[in-house]
Amino acid sequence: MSGARRASWLAAGLILGAGACYCVYRLTRGRRRGGRGLGPRPARSAEDLTSGSYDDVLNANQLQKLLYLLDSTDDPFITERVLVTLGNSAAFSVNQAIIRELGGIPIVGKKINSPNQSIKEKALNALNNLSVNVENQIKIKTYVHQVCEDVLSGPLNSAVQLAGLRLLTNMTVTNDHQHLLGGYITDLFRVLLAGNGNTKVQVLKLIVNLSENPAMTEGLLGAQVDSAFLALFDSHVAAEILLRALTLFQNINNCVKAEGRQAAQPSFPQGSLFSLLYGEECVQKMRALGSHHDADVKEKAAAITPAF
Repeated sequence: MSGARRASWLAAGLILGAGACYCVYRLTRGRRRGGRGLGPRPARSAEDLTSGSYDDVLNANQLQKLLYLLDSTDDPFITERVLVTLGNSAAFSVNQAIIRELGGIPIVGKKINSPNQSIKEKALNALNNLSVNVENQIKIKTYVHQVCEDVLSGPLNSAVQLAGLRLLTNMTVTNDHQHLLGGYITDLFRVLLAGNGNTKVQVLKLIVNLSENPAMTEGLLGAQVDSAFLALFDSHVAAEILLRALTLFQNINNCVKAEGRQAAQPSFPQGSLFSLLYGEECVQKMRALGSHHDADVKEKAAAITPAF
């Protein structure tokens, strides 16, 4: 073989060899990066699943690993990471059912009793996402009283308080479990008046849910509420608060009319929500809102006024 020919074969061999090495490199690199279509991924540990870099929807086996880890660890850092991962996973309806079927709701629910406020918040957030599923609510209702106590006794405007209020709001979207909050209505109004804007909005969302249920009307009207409540109907109040306060009144008013109760009838004691809503000061505020710049506010105020 001539020298030129040998050089050509040598060059071809080097190119083929380089190509083979590159293919092996791409294959192994793709596997390391979790490339699809390149063979099964290695099994992921529960800790891996909480790393924040795993963005796929988790399957039942992975969720079971996380629940086992949550149930068995005392490490607060790991506990928080697992609760966040489970909470994110529970944003998917299929996972809401899987976590329930795996017995995960009591495992998550236990963590709301943690003295660690961050863990308590993460547990409440996870239960909140799980509570979107109606079947899950049957199991979550066990924790409603504890959540109410935490909301009412915990630090005002805290992350834990807001997380608890969001969970209670989800649990009261239907009428099924609203009666569980019957003994806390007066205290919820107290938090409403004491809280900042975010807290006010969240408490109003919850109470508006209750006000849509005629079975809750008497409990709402009989609640002892500070007269500062009427300030929520002032024209300068933020629209997201004012509109919800008006919706609350409108819902209660509709229930009162549906039951044939006379608004002027002194069925409830002085200082009750009834005495505030159907007193002369509130009448004046509703009339003043008739000239409000927001069309929705004007419409709601007008819908309430004819009841007087």
